[in-house]
Amino acid sequence: GCPDWRRRQRPAEPGADPACDGEPSTAGIAMAQSRRVERVASLIRREVSELLIGGIKDERVNQGMVSVTTVEVAGDLQHCKIFVSVFGSDSDKEQAMAGLHSASAFVKGELSRRLKMRRTPEVVFVLDRGIEKGTTVLGLLNRLEDERQEKGEPAEASDL
Repeated sequence: GCPDWRRRQRPAEPGADPACDGEPSTAGIAMAQSRRVERVASLIRREVSELLIGGIKDERVNQGMVSVTTVEVAGDLQHCKIFVSVFGSDSDKEQAMAGLHSASAFVKGELSRRLKMRRTPEVVFVLDRGIEKGTTVLGLLNRLEDERQEKGEPAEASDL
């Protein structure tokens, strides 16, 4: 335990650091760690977006319009999932994902060179269908609205 003189010097405050009672506080470390992970994720997102514009020469990647939607980095910075949205047909999406998977080693090397990290995370590309699902839902809502207007129902009367 802690010597008594330490406890006498500091008045007990609500929410005071319990490290003196044998419970080390790691809240500050965890917060700093998560900030670092977020910062690394945003840097990876920026760099991969730049690589998609001009760095990856694979024609399969350039067929569909590919954009980075999110990047998830593991807490130990060893792995990262890069979620991409591909605008185009299903075959364009498959081709783009195949191109990204084959370019993942190149992307990791470029990230290593650009970010100057001690260890660059392993890169995995994942197709993000969130935007696709969102446009499907919007299309359904628009169709419902059109049907409602054809029947002559007031738009907001159902809410009353």
